[in-house]
Amino acid sequence: MVNAFPALHPYADPTQPEAIIARTRDWLERAVIGLNLCPFAKAVHVKGQVRFAVTAATTPDALLGELAQELTLLDQSDPEAIATTLLIHPQVLEDFLDFNDFLDAADAAVDSLGLRGVLQVASFHPHYQFADSGPDDIENYSNRAPFPVLHLLREEDIDRAVEAFPDPQSIFGENIKTLRRLGHAGWQALFERH
Repeated sequence: MVNAFPALHPYADPTQPEAIIARTRDWLERAVIGLNLCPFAKAVHVKGQVRFAVTAATTPDALLGELAQELTLLDQSDPEAIATTLLIHPQVLEDFLDFNDFLDAADAAVDSLGLRGVLQVASFHPHYQFADSGPDDIENYSNRAPFPVLHLLREEDIDRAVEAFPDPQSIFGENIKTLRRLGHAGWQALFERH
């Protein structure tokens, strides 16, 4: 399998949250915003409304507890202060299939907190793989991050962004075109620049 983030591995020490946040922010700026993979990300990032939270959880149960805390915090926060949260969990669910299975528990946590229709959880992983794609297919990189990440979003923000965007259904297709043009070498080069 092609390593999506070779330049990031020296910073993968789970005892150093600052380095983990720096590498995640670098991915957000260079890939997500820089390649316009998410046309809604730049505005909240520029305004400083993205919360980067690193958990020391080493088990799915511990992560689920921290996810519940972060969902509650986001729900109770002023949207102008925290619009969205990236819950980075470098020490648990490193296997993508385990991570993918955990997403059902994440959705159940949203439900159990009474937040369905208010918040939702999106996902990023270093080995993210869409159904019917090969592990090295460049299309997977639209959801690849240097560490496993649960992305907590406000539904009203998603609705507002979709209304303002001329054709939200085209985003995924445009991302595939962008990533295919870039290729693996171009993706690697994104993170080799200093």
